[in-house]
Amino acid sequence: MAQTTRIAVTPGDGIGPEVVGEAIRCLETLRTKHNLSLEWNEFPWPSHAWHQAHGESMPADALAQLKAYDAILLGALGDPGPLEDPNRYLLTDSVSLAPLLEMRKGFDQWVCERPARLLPGARQYLADERAKDIDMLVIRENSEGEYVSQGGRLRQGTEDEIATQMEVFTRKATNRIIRYGFEQARTQAAERAKEGRTREFRTLDGSTCESQVCLITKRNALRYWGDMYTEAFEEISKEYPDVATHHELVDAACMKFVQAPWAFDVVVASNLQGDILTDLAAVLSGGMGVAPSCNLNPTDPDMPSMFEPTHGSAPDIAGKGLADPTAMLFTAARMLEWFGRKDPVMAVAGKELFDAVAADLAENAGARRGTKEIGEAICQRLSA
Repeated sequence: MAQTTRIAVTPGDGIGPEVVGEAIRCLETLRTKHNLSLEWNEFPWPSHAWHQAHGESMPADALAQLKAYDAILLGALGDPGPLEDPNRYLLTDSVSLAPLLEMRKGFDQWVCERPARLLPGARQYLADERAKDIDMLVIRENSEGEYVSQGGRLRQGTEDEIATQMEVFTRKATNRIIRYGFEQARTQAAERAKEGRTREFRTLDGSTCESQVCLITKRNALRYWGDMYTEAFEEISKEYPDVATHHELVDAACMKFVQAPWAFDVVVASNLQGDILTDLAAVLSGGMGVAPSCNLNPTDPDMPSMFEPTHGSAPDIAGKGLADPTAMLFTAARMLEWFGRKDPVMAVAGKELFDAVAADLAENAGARRGTKEIGEAICQRLSA
C-alpha cells in the first residue's frame, strides 16, 4: 500500500474557508472512490482572526509544524473587515500576506507555476477569436529576486525618510528556474501531442518547434540581473534544440499578452515581474475565479509545496455562500497531479477532478450558482 500523503489545510480569511470546504468534499469523494492514501489536518492559521487573538498571523513554530506535511492547501489571506466599521481590526497587506512569503521561502518553493488556458465556458475577455487558443504556462521564480525582503526605512515618517528595497539574484536560482521552464515546455508539447492539439513556434533559423520558452526581463533598465538571466537562458537553451526560444521586455510582454496571447507557450520571469504577468494571464484565461496556482519545490521531497487559487479573500461576499470554488478545485486537481509523481493513482484522481470541474464550467457557463451548489455538482460527476 502506498505511503500516506498528508495535507495541511489552511483555509485562511474571507471566502477561503468556503472554497476550501468544497475542495475537501471533492477530495473525500475521490479518496473513497480510489481508496487514496490521503489525509489532511486543518489549521486556523495563518489568518486575520488568529492575528487578532494572538498578535501574530501564525505561531512561531508554524513552519516546523507544516514541514511534517507533503503539501499545504491554502484558501486566501487578507481581511480588511467591514469598510463601514471604523473600529475594525485592520492589518496592512505587508502583515496579512507575510505568511505567504515565509512559507514560500522557508520551504524553498522556488517555482510558482500558473497555467493559463481558456477552457470552454470560461469568460473570454478578448474579442479576437484566436483568444480561444490561449494555452500558456507562466513560471515565476519564487525564491529570490525582488521579494527577498532585504532593506529598510531610515528616518521613518519624516520628510527625510529613505526607503531601500534590495533585489537579489543568484546564478543558481536563475539556472534552475530557466531549466525548469525548458523541461515544462517539453512536457507541455508531449501532452498536447497526446491530445491531438499540437502547436508550432518558429525559431530564429526559420524552422519550427512544437514548444517555446519565452524569457521575460527588463534588461534594458535592470541590466545586471537582466544580462545574467539572458546569458543563462542562451547557454541552457543549447541543451534543448527541440524548443523554440524568445525574449521579451516585461512592458512589451504585457502588451503582447493582450495583443496575441496565443503566441506564447511557456513563459519564465522573475519574482515581481512574474507576479504581475501571472495575474494578467489569469484574466486572459477567464479570470481569477478559474485560475489555479502552485508554489513548488521540485528538488527536495522533504519540503511541502503549497497550492492556492489566484483570487483574494473577497471579504465583501464572505460567509454568503456566493464564492465560486472553481479556481480552488482546479488548484486541488493540480495538487493531486503533483502527488502523482510518487503515486500514479493520485494523478488519475487529479485528472478526474480537473475534467469534472472543466465539464461543469462548460455546462454552466455564465450561470449564477452558490458555492455549495457548484461543489455538489462536481462531487456528483466524480461519483458517476
